[in-house]
Amino acid sequence: MPDTAAPAGIDLAAAQRRTVRVLAAGQVLTGVAFGATLSLGALLAADLSGQEALSGFATASVTLGAALTAIPLARLAGRRGRRLALTTGNVAALIGITVVIAAAALRLFPLLLVGIALIGAGNAATLQSRFAATDLSTSTRRGRDLATVVWATTVGGVVGPLLLAPGELIGASVGMPPLTGAYLFSFAAQVCAFALYVLVLRPDPLLLAQRLDRERTASALAPTPEIDRPRTARFAMLAVAASHVTMASVMAMTPVHLSHIVAPDAVTLAVGVTIALHVFGMYGLSPVFGVLADRWGRIAVIVLGQVLLAASLAVASTFSESQAGVLVALVLLGLGWSAATVAGSALLTEATPLALRPRRQGRSDTLMTACAAVGSVVAGVILGLVGYGGLALWAFVPVALVCVGAVVVGARRSSPAA
Repeated sequence: MPDTAAPAGIDLAAAQRRTVRVLAAGQVLTGVAFGATLSLGALLAADLSGQEALSGFATASVTLGAALTAIPLARLAGRRGRRLALTTGNVAALIGITVVIAAAALRLFPLLLVGIALIGAGNAATLQSRFAATDLSTSTRRGRDLATVVWATTVGGVVGPLLLAPGELIGASVGMPPLTGAYLFSFAAQVCAFALYVLVLRPDPLLLAQRLDRERTASALAPTPEIDRPRTARFAMLAVAASHVTMASVMAMTPVHLSHIVAPDAVTLAVGVTIALHVFGMYGLSPVFGVLADRWGRIAVIVLGQVLLAASLAVASTFSESQAGVLVALVLLGLGWSAATVAGSALLTEATPLALRPRRQGRSDTLMTACAAVGSVVAGVILGLVGYGGLALWAFVPVALVCVGAVVVGARRSSPAA
């Protein structure tokens, strides 16, 4: 929305600060809930199906659930506000958790996948929290406000897996099926997030932004209408999706690769440390990239993200047989993803008029998650053919596409249609 003062009686800055705080707290809670799903889903899939080869269906299901519901949730937000969209995601996740526990009790593998897909729908709403942080934000703070909400995911992403062991103890004490105890924490966290959004996310940031936009348009002193820059918006979607594919394809194959280069009794520790530091790279420094995006510009930070991704792939390819090399590569991979995602999301928001934002934001998330699902499958094939170092070389392709797109869009920035 335009960077103009709000109508009398509305403290827009205070409303935005409150919105960011609530969304960040919600990210912590839903991150705790989703962390258990990522950690337990593959184990439950292998257990219920009786085949380790089918464990990947858990990740595919949660990704598919997010991809299929991103656009409907975005449209719901556009019509009824962020609060309803976010709480709808909470409800879907709560139903999904219940279905997963029932599937484990009944030993039904297909039912398990349905439950995990519903949890994925909840994750689609969680992803859209970062866009909600920009509804009332000004261009000078849009990057850092978005990044603050992204950063909050770090807390939930770290705490969630740590609750697996105590969850199993509690679950066993109340007679829950094996491998489902931690879902008690997930359920409680989703309930708390639901209550938080219903009671505290007021005013609804998108509905307020839409009302202010209508009032300004009707005013005799209305500012210049927002310009739609579809080429820039498409580039932003490409940057986010391509960076996500690069990250997801390499990250997904890293545990398998580590199992081949690390001593058998040290694989679990090696994978845990590597993925934990990778997740920190994804979220821990997102506020820094948000500040840089506000100061340097969105495209500059997207390019910085590609440089970091390229450095990661170069290290992974060159030092693929070194555990330390893989660790460094994964940290750089997370940092590159963070820079590109924060700056790309901010660029998509400001390149799109308010009326079109929810729809495009939903399309962006659908493209991102769908591409990641396909990329993960393709990465497995490439890993089998040319190894981890070869996979890293192939992952340069989406990085190169984003860099070319940055050059093209940068050259057209002076055009009103850009």
